[in-house]
Amino acid sequence: MADPQKLHIAMFPWLAFGHMIPFLELGKLIARKGHRISFISTPRNIERLPKIPTDLAPSITFVKLPLPHVENLPENAEATMDVPFHIIPYLKIAHDGLQEPLSQFLETSAPDWIIHDFAPYWLPPIATKLGISFAFFSIFNASTWCFLRPSGFRISDAEDPSTRTEPEHFTAPPEWVPFPTKIAFRLFEAKKILDNVEDTASGVSDWFRVETVISSTEAMVLKTSMEVEGEWLKLLGELYNKPIIPVGLLPPLAQESGDNNKDSTWDTIAEWLDKQEKGSVVYIAFGSETQPSQQDFTELALGLEQSGLPFFWAIRNRIELPEGFEEQTEGRGIVWTGWVPQLRLLAHQSVGGFLTHCGWSSVTEGFQFGRALILLPFALDQGLIARFLEEREAGVEVPRNEEDGSFTSESVAQTLRLVMKDEEGKIYRDKAKEMTAIFGDKDLQSKYIDRFVEFLGSHRHVTTG
Repeated sequence: MADPQKLHIAMFPWLAFGHMIPFLELGKLIARKGHRISFISTPRNIERLPKIPTDLAPSITFVKLPLPHVENLPENAEATMDVPFHIIPYLKIAHDGLQEPLSQFLETSAPDWIIHDFAPYWLPPIATKLGISFAFFSIFNASTWCFLRPSGFRISDAEDPSTRTEPEHFTAPPEWVPFPTKIAFRLFEAKKILDNVEDTASGVSDWFRVETVISSTEAMVLKTSMEVEGEWLKLLGELYNKPIIPVGLLPPLAQESGDNNKDSTWDTIAEWLDKQEKGSVVYIAFGSETQPSQQDFTELALGLEQSGLPFFWAIRNRIELPEGFEEQTEGRGIVWTGWVPQLRLLAHQSVGGFLTHCGWSSVTEGFQFGRALILLPFALDQGLIARFLEEREAGVEVPRNEEDGSFTSESVAQTLRLVMKDEEGKIYRDKAKEMTAIFGDKDLQSKYIDRFVEFLGSHRHVTTG
C-alpha cells in the first residue's frame, strides 16, 4: 500500500532548457524531501538534461513522450534551442499534440499533483477530470508577473491591462503597482513584445495560453523568495487572488550540474583562469536561447577590446568577430564556442563580473557566487529583470538607443570598467557580495521547499477507491 505521506508529483515543463532546468532543480529538491517525481518531456530533451545524482535516481522517473510529427518542424527538433525563433510556433503545435499521451500517463500513474508550465492551456480540464491537483510553476519572477498581469485579473475597469494596446503603454510602471518602481519596458522592448505576443501561427497565442493557465490553476509557484521581492509577491497575491508560493531561487549545485562529465574541457578553461588575477575576469554568456544580431556581436567584441579587461566569452553560435579582434585580445581574452561548465566558471575566484542577458536563472547563478552583473537584456522578461536589478543597485545596464535597442562599443567598454574596476562602481561589487547571502543560502532554500511540500500535502485532492 502506498505511503499516504509520500507524494507523487508529475512535472511537465515547456520545451526550452531555460524552463526544463529549473523544473528539474525543483524536482530534485522535492525528491530530497522523500517524495517521488515523474519528470515528463521528450526523449531527446531528457537525454540532454544533466545527470541525476545517484542517491536521487530511485526517486526520479523520466517519462519520455515522443513529439508528434508536425510540418515545418525539422526532425529531432524537440527544444527551442533546436530551431530559429520563427519556427517555435510549430514546436508549440507539436507540444499541443502531447495532450493525448500525457492524459494516458496521468490516468495510469495517478500522481497527486502535476506541476506544469505556461504552454499546456488544455491541461487543467484533464487534471480536474482525473482528480489530480495542478499548479503553474513559472520561471519568471514576481515583479514581472505584476507588470504583465493578464487581463483576466483586474480590480476595476480603470485597471484593465487589456487597455494597454500601444508600445508606449508598457514603458511606464502600471497604475496597479502601489509603490514607487522603475520597472517597465524600454520602447524598443515594448514594440518587440507586442509583435511577438500575438503568435497565432500555432493557432493559440502565448497570451491566451498564459491567461487560461493562470485563471485555472490551483496555485502559482515562482522561482523567487520573500527576501528578494517580498512586496511584489504580496502584490501578486492581491492581483491574482490565488495562492502564490515562492519556492526559493533554486540555485543549482555545481557538482550536480553535469559539469563533471567533461573534465578535460574544464581543465583547459581552469588552466587559463588560474593565471588571471582574483576578481579580474569578466564572463560573458547569453544562455542557450538568446541570439543577438551580428551588429550586436560586433559592438560587444569591440567594447571588450576597448575595455582592456580579461574576459571569457561563451558563444553558442559561431559569429564573425571584427577583423583583428583575436590578435588584439590574444592572451587577455578567450572566445569559447564549445560547451561551457558555467557554474564552475562563475565559482572560480578569478571571475569578478558577469555580462548577462538577465535570464532569471543566469542572474541566480551569478549572485550565488557574488559576481557583479553587467546587464544586456535581449528578450521577453529580461528587460524587466534588468530594471529590477538596477533599482536595487545590483547591476548596471549597458546604455542603449530607446527606439531600436542598439548600443555602442564605447557604452559596453565604459559599463564594463565601471562595474569591474572603477571606484564609483564599488557599490555594485559590494551589492553582489551581499546577494550571495540570499542566493547562495542552502538552508533558506530548504525551508522554502519544506513549505511548498507542506502545501502540496495539505491541498492535494484525496480520491477514494
